[in-house]
Amino acid sequence: MNIIEKIEKEQLKPDLPQFQVGDTVSVHAKIIEDERERIQVFTGICIARKSTGVRESITVRRVAAGMGVEKVFLLHSPRVARIEVVRRGRVRRAKLYYLRQKKGKKARVKERKWTPASA
Repeated sequence: MNIIEKIEKEQLKPDLPQFQVGDTVSVHAKIIEDERERIQVFTGICIARKSTGVRESITVRRVAAGMGVEKVFLLHSPRVARIEVVRRGRVRRAKLYYLRQKKGKKARVKERKWTPASA
């Protein structure tokens, strides 16, 4: 194992919940304004998951005030305080970019039947 892999392994967060594309997640992000630090919650559907290891990122989409808002979060970043799974979604795609063109009820994702034993 080379030095870079060792350093990256130390940076990984061990407490991330198991979730996949289509799930509704709440991302608690640390926002720094002047000297103050606060946590802002961004809740939406995870429409993409990219890469692995330290570089792993998710794209979360929500509709706010009638306009779609997307944010990309690095999962292992110190700026991400924690991630909560609000709802499990049943999808058949790895990327849900088609939701960008949908509005209202058509933009919904069906709920996946989930039990802690099947996770």
